[in-house]
Amino acid sequence: MSSAPDTFLHVRGLNKSFAAPVLRDFDLTVRVAEVHALVGANGAGKSTLARILAGLLSRDAGEITLLGQPHEPRFRRQAQAAGVTLMLQELNVLPTLSIAENLFLHALPSRFGLVDRQALRAKARAALARVGLGHLDPDTPAAALGVGQQQLVELAAALAEKCRLLILDEPTAALTARETETLFKNIQQLQQQGVSVIYISHRMDELRRICDRVSVLRDGQRVATLPMAEASTPELVKLMAGREMPTHPAPRQRQPGAVALSVQQLCAGAAVQDVSFEVRGGEILGISGLVGAGRTETLRAIFGADRCDGGSITIQGRATNIRQPSDAVAAGLALVPEDRKQHGLLLPQSIRVNGTLAALKNIFIRRDDETSATARLVERLAVKCNSAEQAVSTLSGGNQQKIVIGRWLLPDSKVLLLDEPTRGVDVPAKEAIYKLLRELADDGKAIVIVSSELPELMALCDRIAVMSAGRIVREFLPHEWTPEKLTEAAFRGHLTA
Repeated sequence: MSSAPDTFLHVRGLNKSFAAPVLRDFDLTVRVAEVHALVGANGAGKSTLARILAGLLSRDAGEITLLGQPHEPRFRRQAQAAGVTLMLQELNVLPTLSIAENLFLHALPSRFGLVDRQALRAKARAALARVGLGHLDPDTPAAALGVGQQQLVELAAALAEKCRLLILDEPTAALTARETETLFKNIQQLQQQGVSVIYISHRMDELRRICDRVSVLRDGQRVATLPMAEASTPELVKLMAGREMPTHPAPRQRQPGAVALSVQQLCAGAAVQDVSFEVRGGEILGISGLVGAGRTETLRAIFGADRCDGGSITIQGRATNIRQPSDAVAAGLALVPEDRKQHGLLLPQSIRVNGTLAALKNIFIRRDDETSATARLVERLAVKCNSAEQAVSTLSGGNQQKIVIGRWLLPDSKVLLLDEPTRGVDVPAKEAIYKLLRELADDGKAIVIVSSELPELMALCDRIAVMSAGRIVREFLPHEWTPEKLTEAAFRGHLTA
């Protein structure tokens, strides 16, 4: 296979199938010191390509070269030895190990046959400082970190590798704006050093800032490669979907019903301090704020996933004593968690099992009822799958998220708590989720959405409450909010602390 002198990666005729083809006769060229974006709907093949390049999956057919030399890694360390480093979308931090051990697990410094702890700490401090985490103790267990900090630890581990090709799969999904800026600075430094970068993301504003070219994937094939500066968002969305995508409709004027959920003076450790709010049936309440503001912890405390230290929760006018999630479900609450893989899904189990999990009331299950309910769920949510018996782990991220949300339709939950419901989800899947949430609100459901995407909240919500430093500092109505006002409120608790 021949390639241009400035070509670092050349992929030709790549094929990969699982239950169905994922990559089909796929071609791609990445230049030396180029930041190359990959975009496409969930299931288009982006992550599969990344895993093949990184040695986590084998290809069925096709050729891959790095600087004209064959690249045929059989496992991850072999790919890393060739200079290919992958930072996965899914967190792979080992919670029982320290930060330092996670950073250099495969290359622990040793002395006299034992781990050199002093050298390990020094290397870890340097790696952490590079991603803005220099204040952390390298001996801290990874389990003590939040999702965003764990994501940065994985980034630090990736940057510590001497790589020639860095593959980033949704790297900013859990990062704050400041942390994202740190990432971008590191990417620019790598580019100046001649490193090529493949950047997989659904965030068009990020792609425009750092990427040179963009390749669009659809149904396992590359359908276009364009200079990033010349690619408009509507054009890219159309290429991804193969059709025009609808714009957000104007918010419907719903007539809210009675108060469905009332939270008063809720406290849960240091993260949640005296939080109070109400949401009515037929209303969508957004909760905005910085990472670490206490948004996730608030939803988990309401649902009984974390212990409450005080406060009261009333559901449809009835005071409740929620000690565990089963109490919340019995009271009519539903929770879509932030981390769907760790807290939302039984990954080895089928769509049928995962989709009906919330509706189980005893150990005796009517298989016919379960199968028909799953079929209705798959049809309503347009889940892309081969059958209801397909393992959820084989679905794309967007389709997995549809299952996590859809399972709460069967028990007819009255109040839905959703934590980052579209994180890592492509544009078409986002549109499907938005449509579903609007329909549920129209049907009288009360919905609370935590999201770091301000445009998402402003497009969906009837009100937005802003959390800062564990407290709700302000609520906004549509005619009151702007991105600037929402952002200013998010910093309020830190400015007055």
